[in-house]
Amino acid sequence: MEYQSNYTENPVAKRNMYDEHAREAKAHKIVAVLEHACGNLSSLSILDVSCSTGIIPRFFSRHFHKVVGIDIDEGAVAFAQTSHSGTNLEFHVMDALHTRFQDASFDVVVCNQMYEHVPDAQQLLAEIRRVLVPGGVCYFGATNRLKVIETHYGRIPFLSYLPKPLAHRYLQVLGRGRHYYENLHTYWTLKKLCSNFEVSDYTVEVIRDPERFFASDMVAAGSAQQRLALAVLKLAYWLSPGYIWILRKPKLSQDGLADTGDNSAHIVSG
Repeated sequence: MEYQSNYTENPVAKRNMYDEHAREAKAHKIVAVLEHACGNLSSLSILDVSCSTGIIPRFFSRHFHKVVGIDIDEGAVAFAQTSHSGTNLEFHVMDALHTRFQDASFDVVVCNQMYEHVPDAQQLLAEIRRVLVPGGVCYFGATNRLKVIETHYGRIPFLSYLPKPLAHRYLQVLGRGRHYYENLHTYWTLKKLCSNFEVSDYTVEVIRDPERFFASDMVAAGSAQQRLALAVLKLAYWLSPGYIWILRKPKLSQDGLADTGDNSAHIVSG
């Protein structure tokens, strides 16, 4: 799999990544879940491993002590650096698979709708675990490969179901692009990816209480859509279009010793 280092040049992505209202709506959901999982966030540091144009980290800066956003898309990061400022907010061009942060640098990491964009999702999760403090958490928002309508290039049915050569050709025939970069996983392979974390599942919780988690734009409380979604998740959770998981780094390492590391969020020179 190749990196798509200029993701925001994709017309669909460009429209979405610069949409202030939509990006802040996502940020509301993320913060609500993290507050439920962690309590008060005001003393915590957070890393967004796919900050793009910086709108979501800017929102985080109202709730966290320190916010760092990284992305491999140089144009998006340049926009973030010139458009958003704050004493507790910074942005860097950086590969999420090989960050330059010291071990145990952050209390929280956000990996939202991002794992499919990197060449090695397993390495991504390992890097997230490395930079988290013992007991730290990752907000993991993940699309299911079995989601019928793929939305990275517009609404395209069954795109993620296809082998890569056919997916490339499908995009080309539709005139939506020449290369299908994304590499989505199923529920079962996502579970395997996250096996080194303690997983708390918020997928059902968010649908059950959309007002609490600022998800009413997705599903209205008391609606037929909500009842149907909850019924489907109960019967066939593996078919959910996506998942919201809180991944917690264990406080003890595999050998039973306490993990150590400072919480300074320093970047190691490289």
